[in-house]
Amino acid sequence: MPKNLEATIDINAAPEAVWTVVSDLKRMPEWSPQCRVMQPLGKLKEGTRTININKQGWKYWPTTSKVVRFEPNKAVAFKVVENGSTWSFELAPSASGTKLTERRDVSNGTTKVSQIGIGKVLGGEPSFEVELVDGMQSTLAKIKRAVEQG
Repeated sequence: MPKNLEATIDINAAPEAVWTVVSDLKRMPEWSPQCRVMQPLGKLKEGTRTININKQGWKYWPTTSKVVRFEPNKAVAFKVVENGSTWSFELAPSASGTKLTERRDVSNGTTKVSQIGIGKVLGGEPSFEVELVDGMQSTLAKIKRAVEQG
């Protein structure tokens, strides 16, 4: 059974500066080790759809998603159509600037196709989830570096 996943980092910058980077979903391949393409179809807002290409080793697969939450300087979330997972970035003011949290929410489960694919092609759910959390931590570290270096 897939689990909800989360990673957090503190960034020495105001939420508005972090938002500028996080809300530019076209830049997701710069941050995420799994994402190769994330192309929003139109101006980013709730309801905007994206076309994505993901990668693990030599394996590539396409997905689509829909922005399900868009609160400037606070949060952006998108639901992956093919597997039902919702990915989000949430920003909160902190003593040092901004606390940025990335989440994968699968509270409503994932699709059978996704479960079979992860089991047969991507190494199984436990190892895939470890890889996802490592990727989330890497993503957040790269966003932090980009924001703090301005």
